[in-house]
Amino acid sequence: MRTRLSLTLLAFATAALVAASNAAAVGLAGHHAVSTPRPAAASTPGGALVASVTACPQQESLDAPAAAQEQAMECMVDFARRQVGLGELTPAAVLQGSALEKSADILRCDSFSHFACGREFSYWIKAAGYTSTPCWRIGENLAWGTGEYGSVRSIFLAWMRSPEHRQNILGEYEETGISLRVGSLNGEGGTRVWAEHFGSHCN
Repeated sequence: MRTRLSLTLLAFATAALVAASNAAAVGLAGHHAVSTPRPAAASTPGGALVASVTACPQQESLDAPAAAQEQAMECMVDFARRQVGLGELTPAAVLQGSALEKSADILRCDSFSHFACGREFSYWIKAAGYTSTPCWRIGENLAWGTGEYGSVRSIFLAWMRSPEHRQNILGEYEETGISLRVGSLNGEGGTRVWAEHFGSHCN
């Protein structure tokens, strides 16, 4: 069975009335950091920032329910953050909902993009009211894979091997929402589309 993996990211932040944004094209063509850089993860499966299967179960299971795989991804992210002295991310229903909508857009419009269905990347986060406060920071990681490349562990390793995606995972965020949807993308059935939204509010 042919398997494929692709990923992209976008980070965006605003403070008061000053906005800064960055986008990396599919394939990670360039970036402008918004989050504070953290130490790089080792790229091997036993890397210091990558949790073992014992620490984060279901990370290699393609048959587990989507909710269990999303929980495994959250576990992987929190494990990596703890290793560099960062706090764990709090699951936020608002960001979970926006991530679900983003992955649905990708499949519905057959467009693996931060701007799927012609919407700006922050569309669903804003629609949920997350940015209604005066000061906030948000970010987005996307990925898709088929077969084993769509597993939690495979996607997480790909994100951590990418400096830009790792920067979101180890960024100055406090909350997250993660979505996994399976469908057809670019004519490839059984494609597993992952979206993770990051966010924080400041005083």
